[in-house]
Amino acid sequence: MKTLYLIRHAKSDWSDASLSDYDRPLNKRGSNDAPLMGSILLKSGIRPDFILSSPALRAKTTAIAIANTLSYPPGSIRYDHALYASDVETILSIIRDVSVSIDTLFLFGHNPELTECANYISGGDIDNIPTCGVVAMRLKNDSWESIGANSAKISRFDFPKKYR
Repeated sequence: MKTLYLIRHAKSDWSDASLSDYDRPLNKRGSNDAPLMGSILLKSGIRPDFILSSPALRAKTTAIAIANTLSYPPGSIRYDHALYASDVETILSIIRDVSVSIDTLFLFGHNPELTECANYISGGDIDNIPTCGVVAMRLKNDSWESIGANSAKISRFDFPKKYR
């Protein structure tokens, strides 16, 4: 069974107005939340077969922190520029290209696209995936190529504030 984890980047730092949106780092809370969510996934026995991420600094840093917690080699993370400032159809297109051999896919990105994507895929009504939020969805068909509207069911929705 294929399971997709859509993971929003952790809280970013807005204190340096000279930085572009793409180059914003995580703030202190974000730097703490990413390993926290990684440990929650680890305790649940969840491990990715493959990680895709936006290359924006805050998404990349979140992906690396969670990968490290789960003993997934950070050098194996694939960064795709199309995941930054994308749309639902672009995200779906990227997912459809994932190898059939991958059963558990982690995808790190940004809002509002991830929330829109989660709702489209699941037929759900999540208002907002919070920073470092994790939405897991089990695909109804055992194929990434089949992902689309109402093609999965939400099996988990976690975020750091649940644990504070």
